[in-house]
Amino acid sequence: MLDLVLAIAHHLLVFSLFGVLFAELVLVRRGVDLATVTRLGRIDLMYGALAGLIIVVGFSRAIFAAKGWAYYSHNLFFHLKVGTFVVIGLLSIPPTLAYIRWRRSGAAPDDAQVTAARRWLWAEMILFAFLPAFAAAMARGYGEFS
Repeated sequence: MLDLVLAIAHHLLVFSLFGVLFAELVLVRRGVDLATVTRLGRIDLMYGALAGLIIVVGFSRAIFAAKGWAYYSHNLFFHLKVGTFVVIGLLSIPPTLAYIRWRRSGAAPDDAQVTAARRWLWAEMILFAFLPAFAAAMARGYGEFS
């Protein structure tokens, strides 16, 4: 039963994280106002919280659930999935810092600032697409090494 609960939680958290990332991408656009910048800050905080929960639940699943750590620790796609998730997290730092700067400045960002933030968000979205592919390969036993 623990395996099922952790799997459901992990999937719901990942889908939620994608939704939050998509919301940021939709909101960061030309003409963004200060109210939206404030909203982006709250949404980005949710993004960070979800990412942290994904890490906790994901590693709990890998360690305590049905397949166990021995299965995941020897799987290339597990390492690619975790590595990609880390890179996505690193790519999320520049937009977060931009939202903080925009909010502190008290002025709406200009088009160049918005374009720069959107580039980072798009890079996250592109890499995010690899996560389910890695997960599917991993779940089917591909990428196993000694």
